[in-house]
Amino acid sequence: MPKLFGRKYTRRQLLDRVGDISQLIHARRAELREGFAQGADLIEVFNASGLGFSVLPGRALDISSAHYKGQSLCFRSGPGDVGPAFYEPEGFKWGRGWFGGLVTSCGLDFVGHPEIDPEEENVEMPLHGRLSYIPAKNVGIEAKWEGEDYVMRIRGQMRQAEVFGENLELTREIISVLGERRVKIRDRVENLAADRSPLMLVYHCNPGFPLLDRGTRLMIHSDKSTEWLHDKEVSPADYALAKGPQQKAHDDVYVHRPLSDRQGQVHVGLLNDKLGLGLYWKFKRSEIPIVNHWQHFHKGTYVTGIEPGNCSVLGRAWNRKHKTLQYIEPGEVREFNIEIGVLDGQREMQTFERRVNQGITEGKKRRQ
Repeated sequence: MPKLFGRKYTRRQLLDRVGDISQLIHARRAELREGFAQGADLIEVFNASGLGFSVLPGRALDISSAHYKGQSLCFRSGPGDVGPAFYEPEGFKWGRGWFGGLVTSCGLDFVGHPEIDPEEENVEMPLHGRLSYIPAKNVGIEAKWEGEDYVMRIRGQMRQAEVFGENLELTREIISVLGERRVKIRDRVENLAADRSPLMLVYHCNPGFPLLDRGTRLMIHSDKSTEWLHDKEVSPADYALAKGPQQKAHDDVYVHRPLSDRQGQVHVGLLNDKLGLGLYWKFKRSEIPIVNHWQHFHKGTYVTGIEPGNCSVLGRAWNRKHKTLQYIEPGEVREFNIEIGVLDGQREMQTFERRVNQGITEGKKRRQ
């Protein structure tokens, strides 16, 4: 039953009050025609819950922007929305088409800085893989009442394939429910090739101002956290609080091995206490066992990355060394589910923290 404007409504009560449900929730498709945005296309989602977001069919159905009640939830880069035809895979030029956004997909067989893997292709793999620049096919929008809930589903498929190489297909479904301040992503990866392939998938989420500001807190329960340069173990004192915009550019990357609650769910929160606004991530640890955490607080490119995945963003060699490199066999299907939602106000943020802390404690006891 949708909760809107401070109260719950039945399906009949809402239909008595609107001429068309698009008054409360809709997804509009559009063609982007100007500049480098050509080919990215657009699905703009509006939800009367206050959560709105943009999906790019030409860019792996990634979520290029998101806002809540007029407040941006993510960083937006200088290049903006860039069509797949303008992909520059050489070196670090992936960034010439990186929009930032709520979700940029990295993979499917590589994530990390450009790297040559002599045990696999023995050619240089492009920064964070090719997935985000693959246009979706069989794109569709389905919106209908399911009992007392009105559910919108955006679907499509991305194929990463090369003759004599990998042949991986990702089927994606993005779900938004009327009245809810969350988006769910359901991904299904199938290996259509005759040989096994590395499987590396990371959801590169990019919170920005005003959610990200000086003092914004990262809440994550980690069994072990390490930094990227020397693989040294770190504590929350090293990464939990965001700084304001800095004069000099500097990057920090942390790799967290998160703890789950007794249901096997991982919960991560980014909380701005001054603004009374937060984002949370929820996913199964069995599917997504690593949270990558990027901090880039340079003025003008003020962003942090909350990047859950089945691997670290530090490349094949690092993941192979730490036994986190996964493979997908011919004909095998792997599923990944992630939920991203808004926390509105101090009460919701505090409730979230208490519930997660309690769940982690119970999860630890159960594992013991």
